[in-house]
Formats: sequence, C-alpha cells, structure tokens
Amino acid sequence: MIKVITGNEAAAYGALLCKPEVVCAYPITPQSRIPEQIAEFVAQGLFKGKFVNVESEVAALGYVIGASAGGVRVFTATSSQGLAVMHEQLHWAAGARLPIVLVNVNRPLAAPWELTSEQTDSLSQRDTGWLQFYCESNQEVLDTIIQAYKLAETVGLPVMVCLDGVYLSYVAETVEIRDQEAVDHFLPPYHPEVSSQRYSYKIFMKEAPAMFGPQGYVRRSYMADRYELHRLHQMSFELAERINGEFEQMFGTGYPLVEEYRADDADVVAVTSGSAVGTARFVVDRMREEGYKIGLIKIKMFRPFPKHLIRKTLSGRKKIAIIERDLSPGQCGILHQEIRWALNVPGQTTPPTYGFVAGLGGEDITPELIKKAIEFTMKNDPVDQDIIWLGLVEKRQYDEYDRKTLQIR
Repeated sequence: MIKVITGNEAAAYGALLCKPEVVCAYPITPQSRIPEQIAEFVAQGLFKGKFVNVESEVAALGYVIGASAGGVRVFTATSSQGLAVMHEQLHWAAGARLPIVLVNVNRPLAAPWELTSEQTDSLSQRDTGWLQFYCESNQEVLDTIIQAYKLAETVGLPVMVCLDGVYLSYVAETVEIRDQEAVDHFLPPYHPEVSSQRYSYKIFMKEAPAMFGPQGYVRRSYMADRYELHRLHQMSFELAERINGEFEQMFGTGYPLVEEYRADDADVVAVTSGSAVGTARFVVDRMREEGYKIGLIKIKMFRPFPKHLIRKTLSGRKKIAIIERDLSPGQCGILHQEIRWALNVPGQTTPPTYGFVAGLGGEDITPELIKKAIEFTMKNDPVDQDIIWLGLVEKRQYDEYDRKTLQIR
C-alpha cells in the first residue's frame, strides 16, 4: 500500500507494523502527530497493544522502561526538550540493556525558543549508550523503525531513530507501507529469555550478575559493565549491516550506514546527514553536469560512530566539506568532531576537513548554500578555525572572509 504521509505519520505506521505491546508517548511539537496517529490506530482497531496516556516525557520513558523490563516490545517518541528531560532514564535504559525503540523528531533546544529543526538535541545524548540513526526521507523513517526493532532485540540495546523536525515531520511524501506479513517474517514476535535472577537489573541476560540479592546489595564491577556496554556497541556495526542486507533482500530497499553517492572519482566530497542529504544529492548532480568532480557521503548511523566505514570512504580524499545542522558551543560541529577523530590514524595523513555549521534553528540549508560551501572548499586552503558559519544572514559574504569569524551566506 502506498500513501502520501508526513514523517510523523510514517513513524507511527512503522511502529504499528512492528506490533509493540506497549506504546507510551507525550505530545511535543513537532512530534505530536506520532502519538495522535497511534491513538487513531487504537480507535480504528488497528493497534492491538496498550496505548498509555501520561503526564510527561519522564513518565513516558519510565513506563516503557518498566514494560520492556517486563519482557514486551515497546515504543515511544519525543523531541528536543522532551528528550532532554528523559536524559537520566536514557542512561538507565541502555545500562539495563532494554531494547526500546524511540523516535526523536529533531528540534532546537531552548533558549531561545524554537519549534523547527536542528540535530543538537539527539547528538548531545551521544554518550547515553543508545544506538542512533538519522533518516533522509519519510520512507527511510518507516523502514528504519522496522530495522531498529530487529537490531535492538538482537544486540540488547535501545535504539533512537531521528528525523528532522518540519522538513520531514510535517512534509508529506509518497511512502510504501510495508506488507504486514512480510514485516512479521522479517521481525518475529518478541519472546525474550527472562533472567532467573529475580532482582537483576538486566532482566533478560542470564549471565548478568544480580544487583540485589536476598540479603540486599551485591557488589559488582561497574567498570566490567561499561566494558560490556562498549563491546555490545561494537558488535552492533556488523549486526546493523547484516540486518540492512536482509531488509534490502526482502523489500528491495536498503540504507547503508555510510553511503557514497557519486564519490568514486570526486576531488571534493560533501558529508551530511538527515533531510539535507536529499538537497545535497541535487547539488552534486548539478555540479557534476557543470564538470566538477564532486561527491557526497551520507552518515546514517551516528552511534556507535562507524569509524571503519568513515576511514574507508574518506581516507585519501583531497578535501572534505562537512555540512551539519548542530553545534557543540566552543568547539565545532559534532559530526565534524567525530569525523576528525575517525580519520586521525597514526602514520597516515589526515585529509583536510572544512566544518560548516548551518541550518540552526530551522534555517534552510538551500542548494545555493551547499554549493557555496563546496565551492569554498574547492578554492581555498584549509582554514585555521573549526567552524565556518553557513547562512548567517546578517554578516559578510564568504569572499570577504577573515580568520576570526569565517561566514558564508
């Protein structure tokens, strides 16, 4: 079945197809349509699980944590400030190895108040232990949720599926609603093995040491637990690639963790994620028609960061233009940080990277801006600062650039 639906509705359909037994989400702009759509599914008799209304995002994640610990498949969604107030429980869900799937609709964090799009809200949760994926289109949102459940329940970690507010959440696109029988075959019912240790906080892992015993607290190694969490993240690379391959074989569509687009012979490659990828594809095609050897790298998986794929696709490049909708104040773009870390290999020359921060607070990342960023990268030597501000409208043109505050508009 093919429908023209928004990204929020695609997320709701993705959850419906996976048949969670418990859904609990609190409305927040620009995510509110997700629980509203699921409530409609309940009223129509399409959703057979339990849909719970609660008073806050803290309660929503707390409810699904409890349900997941009880051994059922769960779903929740939030955005921006809602994700921020979930911060403590995000750590708990990962530490408890609970296979929760959460959709985050990316929106700026206040203050100042903004209701549009920016990826800093989820990227700032990068150390909570959740796997993170970023989607380019509404179809990818639906399909990634299906894959996320299989990955979460295989590796035993929670997964965050992210989509840009407004640009995907409110924009309607043609989406194929996958056949329920095929999804059931791809994603079997969830029947975890419950731990025999009654009070173990990792309830499904029989080998996990108990946190509490009949006589009270049982001392255990926190450091060993963190090692295990890190090891599971490393395992998720291969699992995610395998699951995506299985999905592509069954449904005819796949989404590489790191995707190359027309980059084989490129002198300059642009790197981005989320909805800006589609715009960047258009720019690459146009510049190719003009005779420029330009390519694109799409980052879908952010946590764990796919450093082996980044090295494979970006090592040896002449120049790299990183265009991102986020900011680590006082440092640079978060994606820029991660890529430079991944490319810092002893004994190898690190390709020059140009870090462009754009689209904060929902500002448009237009084809013109992306082209200007690529042209600047092509024509200029590496700059001595970590941020090139792209689209800061009240300031100077890039050809007037100075080394204190480089800006392009």
